[in-house]
Amino acid sequence: MQRLLHTLEALVGFDTQNPDRTEADCAAWVAEQLRALGAEVSMEGFAPGRPNVIGRIANGPGPVFAFNTHMDVVPAGAGWLADPFRLRRVDGRLIGRGACDAKGALAAMLEAIATLVAEREKWSGTLLGVFVADEEASSRGAKFLAAQRPRIDLVVVGEPSGNAPIIAHKGSLRPMVRVHGTTAHSGTPDLGVNAIFQAGRLLPRLAALHAGLREVSHPLVGHPSLTVTRAQAGIADNIVPDACDLLLDRRLVPGESEAAARQAIADALEAARADGVEASITEWRPTTGGAAETAPDHPIVQAAMAAGRAHGVADPTPIGFQGACDFVHFRSMGAEGVVLGPGDLAVAHKPEEFVPEAELAAATRIYHAIARAMLGA
Repeated sequence: MQRLLHTLEALVGFDTQNPDRTEADCAAWVAEQLRALGAEVSMEGFAPGRPNVIGRIANGPGPVFAFNTHMDVVPAGAGWLADPFRLRRVDGRLIGRGACDAKGALAAMLEAIATLVAEREKWSGTLLGVFVADEEASSRGAKFLAAQRPRIDLVVVGEPSGNAPIIAHKGSLRPMVRVHGTTAHSGTPDLGVNAIFQAGRLLPRLAALHAGLREVSHPLVGHPSLTVTRAQAGIADNIVPDACDLLLDRRLVPGESEAAARQAIADALEAARADGVEASITEWRPTTGGAAETAPDHPIVQAAMAAGRAHGVADPTPIGFQGACDFVHFRSMGAEGVVLGPGDLAVAHKPEEFVPEAELAAATRIYHAIARAMLGA
């Protein structure tokens, strides 16, 4: 436990706020821990100072099993009672930026790898520690890895879940829609076309598209959705705006087609022409990625449930995740897996973020048990 706490303290101490900082120093430290365990380590990234760390331990024939999580954290922000990059231990809570999302999982995975290395005679296969950059922004680290198409058969992705297995998560698309108008002096607005008013005429069509999505449902993550998260227009106080930009957020559930979702948005914009509204998609903003799921009867899901029952998870029944994470990119590589880690998503990204000490310890045992179940004797 002392070693586990020391590891988490070191990880939290690295300022990996995304987008203001990089993961370089943290990645170098993680790589050194993996090398000390005898792993063959590679570090490649999508940009300078933004490396992924991959530790590989080959131990005979068998599947390729990966532990994965991310090294970056969201900005610390205000509201902390002390330095957010110095781990504090208060009433069974380990407090610090990233303690929950997801450096707690990273610490537990490093400890699980250490225990597996110490008992190599009990398992067979290849064990990977895959720790990536940029998950909190647009998953460029995981996307960079997926483009290389490494063999990964099984994966546990570390995200806060109370150590219960997440087997499905939503995906996202974010088109920027520009509603067009014509400028005019604000004293003679009838000589122009106000893009804000035009956007107001488009919004009911977008709301109707969202309402239609309620007919689709996934048993673990619920309904898909469409909403507007940003609006921007105008260049001066006395000019009728000729453009109004709307950022849409389309959440997909497993089984939905991204191509069909894109086409439905395009069709709604085309239909708005009948109302005299000219609108077009100017860009697709980067997101974490699409939706993904693993069948509940897959052996890795059953192993995660059994490990949870054995190590104190009150209800290890598989659950869904309303957001998105890097799991989808491992699915694109052909891996089956679960998303699982200590902590509660409700405290992630907030001041005084914490991971319960007991859950952190349990996560190490759960990770170890899943790997042992998946790697042949």
